[in-house]
Amino acid sequence: MDATTAATPQIRYETPASHIARIVMARPQAHNAQGLQMTYELNDAFSRAALDESVKVIILAADGRNFSAGHDLSGDAGKTLRDFPTVGTWAGFEADGAEARYGREMEIYLEMCERWRNLSKPTIAQVQGKCIAGGLMLAWVCDLIIASDDATFKDPVIDFGICGVEFFNHPWELGIRKAKEFLFTAEEITAQEAAAHGMVNRVVPRAELEATTLALAERIAAKPAFALKATKQALNHVQDVQGRRNAQMHAFSLHHLLHAHNELVYGLPMDPNGLPDTVRDKVFARAAAAKAAREKARADAAGKAGG
Repeated sequence: MDATTAATPQIRYETPASHIARIVMARPQAHNAQGLQMTYELNDAFSRAALDESVKVIILAADGRNFSAGHDLSGDAGKTLRDFPTVGTWAGFEADGAEARYGREMEIYLEMCERWRNLSKPTIAQVQGKCIAGGLMLAWVCDLIIASDDATFKDPVIDFGICGVEFFNHPWELGIRKAKEFLFTAEEITAQEAAAHGMVNRVVPRAELEATTLALAERIAAKPAFALKATKQALNHVQDVQGRRNAQMHAFSLHHLLHAHNELVYGLPMDPNGLPDTVRDKVFARAAAAKAAREKARADAAGKAGG
């Protein structure tokens, strides 16, 4: 099933000005928590903007009080990766052992973020309120970040026994010393602190966030399209020759080592001791549902093979 055929869309695609596309996460009741549906709708929208020759700049925004609560730990309402078109080259989503989770997270996290980061056109994240864990990944794939003065940023996953989110860009966003403090303590930082360390471009009052972001997008869109694309590619390449991609792949491998460790120790891909009580129950239920889905898929495949 194509992601866009889902019953209730979780993103909006807007054209607020000439040459500008604005992709809006529209799940404010869940603080724009990102599950499979939102992930693939975001990908469809980014692809639409990238392939539209009239679009020169892309804004990523969000409805409601908070930009993103991160990955949706409540599950995907019964949907699996079978319900969405695979974008990358990894599969084995229902395989045994670590293979299924590794393939799944390559598909929906690391490689999806890498794809969005490398879109040919300039992108701007418009961030308000809380930006937590997976929300950081959405902001970090963008070329520029404009934040409201009440925005905060946090990666709490060390509390869950994991070494940071899958798109491990912390050192390039904050510098190595601040990245270590950010990850070791799992404490949130303010928009002002993020700007001081170079992660955020501008901090503005909440009431001015949308207008400021749009004005910046229009200023950029006035430049030659091909020159913008080449400039973005040149700057991204600087990070890559510094070793960003290799470092991320190493961090991703450690991320999955810790998933496997936690499975052996706790029977879950994360350490449940760091989870709030309300979330812990959901995670246990989601893990049980995922296991049941894998077992059913294997049984169905075996049945087909047996004729």
